[in-house]
Amino acid sequence: MTPPLPSRADVVIIGGGIVGCSIAYHLTKLGITDVLLLERKQLTCGTTWHAAGLIGQLRATRRMTELAKYTSELLHALEVETGQATGFKQNGSINLALNAERFEELKRGASMAKSFGLAVEVIGPAEIKAHYPLLEVGDAVGGVFLPKDGQANPVDTTQAFARGARQRGARIVEGVKALRILVERGRAVGVMTGEGPVAASTVVLAAGMWSRELAAAVGVSVPLHAAEHFYIVTEPLADVPRDLPVLRVTDECTYYKEDAGKLLVGAFEPVAKPWGMDGIPGAFCFDSLPEDMDHFEPILEKATARLPILATAGIQTFFNGPESFTPDDRYLLGETAELRDLFVACGFNSIGIQSSGGAGKVLAEWIRDRRMPVDLTDVDVRRLHRFQSNRTYLRDRTTETLGLLYAMHWPNRQYATARGVRRSPFHDRLLSAGAVMGETAGWERPNWYAPPGVEAAYRYSWGRQNWFERTAAECRAVRDAVALFDQASFAKFLVEVR
Repeated sequence: MTPPLPSRADVVIIGGGIVGCSIAYHLTKLGITDVLLLERKQLTCGTTWHAAGLIGQLRATRRMTELAKYTSELLHALEVETGQATGFKQNGSINLALNAERFEELKRGASMAKSFGLAVEVIGPAEIKAHYPLLEVGDAVGGVFLPKDGQANPVDTTQAFARGARQRGARIVEGVKALRILVERGRAVGVMTGEGPVAASTVVLAAGMWSRELAAAVGVSVPLHAAEHFYIVTEPLADVPRDLPVLRVTDECTYYKEDAGKLLVGAFEPVAKPWGMDGIPGAFCFDSLPEDMDHFEPILEKATARLPILATAGIQTFFNGPESFTPDDRYLLGETAELRDLFVACGFNSIGIQSSGGAGKVLAEWIRDRRMPVDLTDVDVRRLHRFQSNRTYLRDRTTETLGLLYAMHWPNRQYATARGVRRSPFHDRLLSAGAVMGETAGWERPNWYAPPGVEAAYRYSWGRQNWFERTAAECRAVRDAVALFDQASFAKFLVEVR
């Protein structure tokens, strides 16, 4: 039987995935021990249980890299502290580049990471082959090796966070569904559950793909959408070394992980399959989605050429499970704009395991201090706009954002989907003048103008892009002649003196 719920708690956390349990763990480490975590079914049963468990550290910015690095450093200590194994294996990771542009991207990331002490090596094809003998590197340009990356068991790691939280007084209750967030005078004041109300000074929404609907019911925008995510697991292979690093071949949309003599091959394909447009089934628990070999086959074909051992390997598991994605591929963290005392931690875009420790730590500090402990504007939930919670918008954008995780991260890259949400009254006339549109807060705005005979489209590169001279000409015109600015997309404030 489920024990009776308390009538109140300092903090109520909705969601028993790895992030919710990490938040509970880090709150209790700060001395906030009156914590109640509610899980509708069983811990990890939504997305966490089927995650690949890759523990990578190198992210797009220093702050995000530091948070992922903290997770990696935490896992060994977590095992010692709690006595619960996490399955963490520090076997390193390799990112492989198949062209000069990708190698440039990797080298730039490595340079950034080295500036604050992250262990990373830029290596050539021969060194890559030495680390990963199964790999075909004939067309490789180079790559980076991160020796302190690795992999972990997501379920065991979640249980370790939960045990650590319980040891310091938190209550973790499974089989109790949060029906809605309770609100009074613009503040979250508790949670109505299937067992009755629980009052709280702080409510944390860490319910993964269920978060959007729970938030929308109280007027809060949490823009995320589930998408299908595919991987296969081979039968045991005698010739697979047990110490292989995690491998990412982003130019082929694939990642590889050795696990108990098997190989897991997953993908972030360019055109994804959104899921759950009509809501997540109420009984969803440790469930998978139907196989779609037609969708996965192009990925698998490249994988068998990259790792020839796969050509004769039997497939033990073809897995398809949902994960949450946001409109800009960055997760959602912090106190919401619409309700005070309601914090969110969701929409992790397939990096929830590697982000769990860092995200849990900084959110716990944010809850304690009621301000960001460090600059977290990259992931602050308040950066997004209400229109981005629209179902059609999210469905369309999610087809793109899953694949963008492994696409080239060009400077000034523009989204291709869910465009045209907001347009100036002069939109058509701007296009006729050669405007090449970008998107800012949903607004279509001219980023530069192509003169007659010049293609009105971006040509991305790591050097000067094709708009450079066009923008220079515009700057000279503003300086030396006359310019007309369309300010439809700019915020306007009316200041009155009374």
